[in-house]
Amino acid sequence: MPLPETHYIPLLRKPRLAEAGLLETPSRRKELNVRFILRSLYWREFRSKATLSFAIGMLPEIMSELPLSSTKSTSIAILVAAAFFMENLDGTIIATALPQMGRSFHVNPVDLNIGMTAYLLMLAVFIPISGWFADRFGARTVFVSAIVVFTLSSILCGLSNGLWQFTAARVIQGIGGAMMVPVGRLVVLRTTEKHNLIHSITYITWPGLVAPVVGPPVGGFITTYVSWHWIFFLNVPLGVLAGTLAAMWIPNSREDQVKPFDWLGFALCGTACVTFMYGLELIGRQNTPWRTTSLFLACGSVLGALAILHFRRAPAPLINLISLKMKTFAITIGGGSLFRIAISVSPFLLPLMFQVGFGLNAFQSGLLMLGLFAGNLGMKTVTTPVLRRFGFRKVLIVNGILTALLMLGCAALTPHTPRIVILAVLFVNGLCRSMQFTSLSTIAFADIPKSQLSSATSFSSMVTQLSMGTGVAAGAIALRFAALLDRNPGGTPSVTDFHVAFVLVSILTLLAVIDCFTLEPQAGAEVSGHRVSYT
Repeated sequence: MPLPETHYIPLLRKPRLAEAGLLETPSRRKELNVRFILRSLYWREFRSKATLSFAIGMLPEIMSELPLSSTKSTSIAILVAAAFFMENLDGTIIATALPQMGRSFHVNPVDLNIGMTAYLLMLAVFIPISGWFADRFGARTVFVSAIVVFTLSSILCGLSNGLWQFTAARVIQGIGGAMMVPVGRLVVLRTTEKHNLIHSITYITWPGLVAPVVGPPVGGFITTYVSWHWIFFLNVPLGVLAGTLAAMWIPNSREDQVKPFDWLGFALCGTACVTFMYGLELIGRQNTPWRTTSLFLACGSVLGALAILHFRRAPAPLINLISLKMKTFAITIGGGSLFRIAISVSPFLLPLMFQVGFGLNAFQSGLLMLGLFAGNLGMKTVTTPVLRRFGFRKVLIVNGILTALLMLGCAALTPHTPRIVILAVLFVNGLCRSMQFTSLSTIAFADIPKSQLSSATSFSSMVTQLSMGTGVAAGAIALRFAALLDRNPGGTPSVTDFHVAFVLVSILTLLAVIDCFTLEPQAGAEVSGHRVSYT
């Protein structure tokens, strides 16, 4: 256990009062202690050999606790974002490769859905335990190991000769991805000072927004002009580079006292996530078995309720629900989940509307979707100054309402709408999506103490995974409900059906904003730098 910072100062014979007066924050205190010890070593100012030995022994521990420079923390955030992008892209890029893969495996392309489902289910099972592994073995060890597992399993996916080989490889890949995402976020949170948190979170949120948009066209290009195998082989050089840099840059931080593993909580939470996610996956299929789907969703909900009950009573729960007492974290679980469901619908409904409703081909549809992608990236540079100027509460409320209106704007698009107008609507939609997503991801950890970061990160990642998975199901349900209203339940969706679906999604987006009204005006001010004026 490290000694209090004040224990280091008496090691010096003549500390300067001016410098001692600067010891106001833990990070500043540790920085000056390192400076004092190094200077005293140089001038040989220690009173005894025992004091000298103690100072030399404590120096590595003090330096390991110093906050990283903004440049180094930004580099780590970009590295983690690249790993996230690799993982997110892999979940969406293979959708366009399924026909060619089906021919290679001599199976129906629809049967390959089991490989995609297996990947999502492994994410749902292993994300909750990632925080405990990071505390037990160290964040760097777990993160680098996850990259290695993900990269090696990508090779196995590319070398697969049959459906079951591919499915087994995807199971292993899902385990690597489940450890990579929450532990990577934990690394960024632990290595970034709060005043730089928005900048770092901006980097690690864009993969979740960009990958669903660029994945299908990139996958289609690779499949058409090279081979589906290279969808997975491309992960190899990226994984080698990311793993090497992670081993060099990321500190291997861990908790001094690791709580015992919560086996019952893991079983309840993992089973609940698997059954619920599988039920959602069934909804997205063309011929949904509603009885089976309802059974899986009901079982997932009941097991989830039991898991919550266990987490509330267990002395050392796998997921500590005490983080929900922080309002800034709670809104990202409540209203934030509704928003993530709503924005996950766009990459599903828009391409369908462009191709089925407007009659465009896949390439033309992909070009229009680039407007959404450009908006996602375009907001990155202005997120920090906007939050500093207006604060989290105003931004989340106003931007959330704008996002709902832009979703409603998608319901006004027709096959005769000029392409430049469609691109403009999607671009502004992408701007607002990016702002809301980054704001929610940042404020979630604004008030979480470091001792709860690993558990809160696992909890947040699990809920994010479930809500993003729910988005596709929500889009399918909205489209089918619109078809029922149009008295066309079994036919091809019409343009009107898509318009009704977007109206329903816009209402969901508006409901997500309600939770933000409960925030205090100064919420997250330590992170955003926003100063509230009461005059």
